[in-house]
Amino acid sequence: MITTEVKKIIEECFELAPLHNPPNMAGIKACEANFPGVPQVAVFDTAFHTTLPDYAYLYGLPYELYREDKIRKYGFHGTSHQYVCQVAAELLNQPLDELRLISCHLGNGCSITAVEKGKSIDTSMGFTPLEGLIMGTRCGDLDPAIVFYLMEHKNLNSRQIGELLNKQSGLLGLAGAGSSDLRDILAAGKKGDQQADTAIHTFVYRIKKYIGAYTAAMGSLNAIVFTAGIGENSALIREMVSSGLENLGIVLDPDKNARANRKLCNV
Repeated sequence: MITTEVKKIIEECFELAPLHNPPNMAGIKACEANFPGVPQVAVFDTAFHTTLPDYAYLYGLPYELYREDKIRKYGFHGTSHQYVCQVAAELLNQPLDELRLISCHLGNGCSITAVEKGKSIDTSMGFTPLEGLIMGTRCGDLDPAIVFYLMEHKNLNSRQIGELLNKQSGLLGLAGAGSSDLRDILAAGKKGDQQADTAIHTFVYRIKKYIGAYTAAMGSLNAIVFTAGIGENSALIREMVSSGLENLGIVLDPDKNARANRKLCNV
């Protein structure tokens, strides 16, 4: 239930989720103003990742920064990862607490979660949603020294760097197609745009690396789950991600994959 205390905590976390918490708070206040007395509930998508072990959520920073400033991996998209893994268990007709799954939430925002026996044990997004996979406009994993380079050689301040990494990078920045929509980038690649084609392969390569890492972390794997706009609707990306992983026991049925799209689209 959203109480005064809950709103206070959300506001205290503005710095940790600047793209999400302030707009969500604005929505809460708007509902309070227009629907006075109606109860509101907040569902935090970080909650599913509270089961991460300390060795998975800690960074290689002085421990005081975790203890005093709470700098650690939090993870996001938890409501999505939790739900689709529950559905996957039902489709597999196996108990969730006996499965090792990798959930791939691939949309404009992308994240991957290793789910062991129904619990999140590692996830690609981190202290903020910027870590991990290449996304629509977010860069994903990055050598932190690049930030210092940009400050020194491009004279960018912290706000400009935040804008660059969050809103000008990812598929939008890599492909140079004027769009962060994968459908537009795939179309450009089909027309012979080499930069767009390279962006697609870079996007897929990062996903495959995380799948390999999380398979190793869990020791075995029962299934990979694809969800969100790209994961649900792009048979091509599912095929590209799964290709070459047969030695890990990952085999994609091409006919079922082609028929799996809920929306008919040529991606």
